[in-house]
Amino acid sequence: MLGVNHSTVSEFILIGFSTFPQLQMMFFLLFLLMYLFTMMGNLLIMATIWREHSLHTPMYLFLCALSISEILYTFAIIPRMLADLLSTRPTIAFMACASQTFFSFMFGFTHSFLLTVMGYDRYIAICHPLRYNVLISPRGCACLVAWSWAGGSIMGMVVTTAIFNLTFCGPNEIHHFACHVPPLLKLACGDDVSAVAKGVGLVCITALLGCFLLILLSYAFIVVTILKIPSAEGRHKALSTCASHLTVVIVHYGFASVIYLKPKGAQSLEGDTLMGITYTVLTPFLSPIIFSLRNKELKNAMNKTFLRKLSPEKL
Repeated sequence: MLGVNHSTVSEFILIGFSTFPQLQMMFFLLFLLMYLFTMMGNLLIMATIWREHSLHTPMYLFLCALSISEILYTFAIIPRMLADLLSTRPTIAFMACASQTFFSFMFGFTHSFLLTVMGYDRYIAICHPLRYNVLISPRGCACLVAWSWAGGSIMGMVVTTAIFNLTFCGPNEIHHFACHVPPLLKLACGDDVSAVAKGVGLVCITALLGCFLLILLSYAFIVVTILKIPSAEGRHKALSTCASHLTVVIVHYGFASVIYLKPKGAQSLEGDTLMGITYTVLTPFLSPIIFSLRNKELKNAMNKTFLRKLSPEKL
C-alpha cells in the first residue's frame, strides 16, 4: 500500500528542463527522434530474430527479451518527458509518479539481470560448449528470462513501496525530468527518510554491483579459455560472439555508475538533468545500434530479411 493518505502532496512539478527554456523545442525534436529510433531498432531486432530460423537460439532469445525490456523501459519515461517539454507547467499526479518509479525500476533492473544472463550464456558457450545444450536448454532459457523479469518486478516493488510510503508534506517540485528517487527523497519528511534512503541505495547498488561482478567473473573465465585456443582465427571467432554484449555492458554500467555512484554534495539541476538523459535516452538509443553493427550474424540476417527487400535491384 502506498502512503497516499499520509501525504499532503497530490501532484509533483517536474522542473528538470526548466533551466533550458530556449532549448526545450530542440530537446523535444532530438529526444523524439532518438526515441523513435530506439523503438524501431529494437522492433527490427525482434522481427529479425522471429523471422530468421537460424537465430532461434538461446543467445538471441535473451537478446529478444532484452529488446522488450528496453522498449518498455523507455515507454515508461520518455513519452511523458516529451509531453512535459511542450508543457508550460509539467506536472505528474502522485500515483502516476509512483507508477513511473515502479515501471522504470522494474524494466531497468530486468535489463541488468538479462545482461547478466547473457554473460552466463556466453560463458557456457565458450567454456563448456559440449554441455551447452544441457545447461542452456529451451526450458532453462525460459526460466532464466522469467527469473530476470521476476527479479526486476521485485526490485521495482521494493523501491516504490519504500519511497511512496514516506510522507510528502511539500514543497512538491522534483528537480528532475522524471520521478527520480534522490530528488523525491529530498521532498519527503519524517524521521525515517534517512533510513529509507540508505536502504534503497544499498539495495540498488548491491543489485547492480552483483550483476556487474557476475558478468566480470563470466568474462574472466571466457578470457582464460580463449587464450588457450591455439589458432588466432579460433580466438577471434570466440571473441566476436561476445563483442556486442560486452560493449552494451560497458555502456550500460558506465552510465549507471554515473547515476548511482556519483559523490554526494552540491549538484546543479543542469548536471542532474544531463546525467539522467545519458541513462534514460542515450543508453537505450545506443543498444540496438551496437547489437546490429557488432553482431555479424544478426547484421547479416537483418540485411537478408529486410534491407534487401528495400533495394530489390541488388538481388
